[in-house]
This record gives sequence, C-alpha cells and structure tokens, in this order.
Amino acid sequence: MAKTASALHILVDNEKLANELLAKLKRGVSFDTLARKYSSCPSKRNGGSLGEFNKGTMVAAFDKAVFSIPLLKPYGPVKTQFGYHIIKVLYRN
Repeated sequence: MAKTASALHILVDNEKLANELLAKLKRGVSFDTLARKYSSCPSKRNGGSLGEFNKGTMVAAFDKAVFSIPLLKPYGPVKTQFGYHIIKVLYRN
C-alpha cells in the first residue's frame, strides 16, 4: 500500500468552475496553465504541484482521493473545507 504520493491540484471556490476546468483538462488544456490562472492555492506558482507528501498529511477527502484515483488522470471535483479541488496524481510509492 502506498505511503507517499505526488500530486498536482487546482483549488477553486465553486463546483461549477471546478467542473468547467475538469472539462478543459479532458480536452487537452495544460494542467499547469489552468492551475496558474485559476487556482487560489499558493501552489499555483508551481503549476499546482504539491510535491511529494505522506499519506495522512492532507485533509481527509483530499487524501482519500489522492490514494485511490487513477494515476495521471485529472479527477474531481473533490470538496474540502478549502473549496473544490481538481487533482492529478503523478505517482504513489
């Protein structure tokens, strides 16, 4: 079972925008471009990269998604107390 993961995310404050961004990603728009333009998280400066983190480090709903969704496929929206996330998991170890 994976203990660490690396993921990108885009954090927005409403579900409608999250779904619009997910649709753009599915059409091939760059995750980096959308994260830099729309995300409210400071990670937007790095294209939404959260780097590598340990299981249990992130809030529960986010953590559960990261350790269960398919790799390299944008997923969401995932609602947390911070807003709505679009997540792309790069790898799990």
